[in-house]
Amino acid sequence: QVQLVESGGGSVQAGGSLRLSCVASVRIFDDPCMGWFRQVPGKEREAVATGGRDGINRYADSVKGRFTISRDNTKYTVYLQMNNLKAEDTGRYYCAASDIFPCALTPARYQEWGQGTQVTVSS
Repeated sequence: QVQLVESGGGSVQAGGSLRLSCVASVRIFDDPCMGWFRQVPGKEREAVATGGRDGINRYADSVKGRFTISRDNTKYTVYLQMNNLKAEDTGRYYCAASDIFPCALTPARYQEWGQGTQVTVSS
């Protein structure tokens, strides 16, 4: 039973933009924290952004000012708007949910994960 489904990945040139979407089941969307993470082969999964039901969003330093996390409660969807993309943003992006509050940029605190969507940025 699929709980989180990501979409919106693709290939883009440096400086371009993409918007990722993550549709969650109703139960998952009730979790207080939703986050986006990314991973490249051979490296650990790293946090990109997290958004809490308290309206507080947190970002990794590497994406501050370029990425924005948001949620549409009517569509059970979390978005990640990515602007001014860089080659180092390349990776597989995962949506995740956590019932541990406050929200943190720590993958281990997230219990539910999607399958991911690939983002490739060419320089």
